[in-house]
Amino acid sequence: MWWFYRKGPSGFSGASTAEEVTAGVDGRGLVAVITGASSGIGLETARVLALRGVHVVMAVRNVSAGLAAKEAIVAKIPGARIDVLELDLSSMASVRRFASEFDSLNLLLNILINNAGVMTRNCTRSCDGLELHFATNHIGHFLLTNLLLENMKRGCRDSGVEGRIVNLASSAHMLTYPEGICFSKIHDPSGLNDFIAYGQSKLANILHCNKLSRILKEEGLNISANAVDPGIIRTNLFRNRSIITVLLETIGRIMCRSVEQGAATTCYVAMHPQVKGISGKYFANCNIASPTTSQASDVELAKKLWQFSLQIVSS
Repeated sequence: MWWFYRKGPSGFSGASTAEEVTAGVDGRGLVAVITGASSGIGLETARVLALRGVHVVMAVRNVSAGLAAKEAIVAKIPGARIDVLELDLSSMASVRRFASEFDSLNLLLNILINNAGVMTRNCTRSCDGLELHFATNHIGHFLLTNLLLENMKRGCRDSGVEGRIVNLASSAHMLTYPEGICFSKIHDPSGLNDFIAYGQSKLANILHCNKLSRILKEEGLNISANAVDPGIIRTNLFRNRSIITVLLETIGRIMCRSVEQGAATTCYVAMHPQVKGISGKYFANCNIASPTTSQASDVELAKKLWQFSLQIVSS
C-alpha cells in the first residue's frame, strides 16, 4: 500500500484527510451546494467546508436525515452556516424545485459539489422513464448544474472569486460498454447489467465535466469544472449491494479508506488555492491523475452525451 501514502506534487496523498488538505484555507464569504450531504463523504465534505467558514447548502433526498446531520455539525462547529433543502436527483421536477428554492435564499453560489449517487441491484426506470443510475448520477446533476450556473456566473462577477464545480466520479467508469455510453439503453434498461449501468453513469460524470470545462473556457468564465475519484470507501452507496458489503468488510482494512480520507480529494479540488485555474481534469488521491480508460477523454463522446442530455432535460 505504499502508493496510498506516497505524496504527489500537491503535497498530499490518498491517506490525507479532508481537514488536512483544507488546513489554513479561509472559506468565509463562500457558498457551497453539496448533493447527498446527509451521510458518507457528502456529510464529511459539508462538515469540513463549514469548519472552514463556508455557508453550506445541504441538498438531500431525506430532509429529516439532513436536519439531523446539520444539528450534528452545528453542535461541533458553533456558528456554522448551514441550510437544508430537499433534492431527489432521480426526478427532474425535484431538481427544478430545488433550484427555485435555492434562488429564494438570495445567495450567490461559489462551489457546486455533485456528490450524490446511487448503486442499485436492478436497472429500473426513474419517474422520468430513464435508467435509474443514469437519471440520478448524471442527468440530475447535469440539470442541476445548468440551473445553478447563471447564479454562479453572477457570483464570479460580483466577488471576483473563481467558481468551482466538482463531479464525483469513480474508478468504476472503466466498467462500461465498448462504445462508452449505450444511449439506446437509457430509455429501455431491460437486459442492462447493474454494474455496467453504474460504471456508465460514472463515465458520464467525467465526460460532463470535460465538455462543461471547454464551454466555460470558450465563454471566458472564471469557473472550473473537475471530476474526482474519492477511492473505495464503505458508505451507504453500497447499502443495496450485500456482496460488495461483505467484500468491503473482509478487505476493508487493507483496501478501503476512511470517510475522512474519502472526502479529501473533493475538498481539495473545491477549496485549495493550488487548484485555481485548473479545469477539465480528473483528480485522485488529491492530485491530478489520468482516468483508467480513453473513453473518459473522448471529445466526440462528451459532445454526444451533452447533446443527448440537453434533449432529455429540455423535453
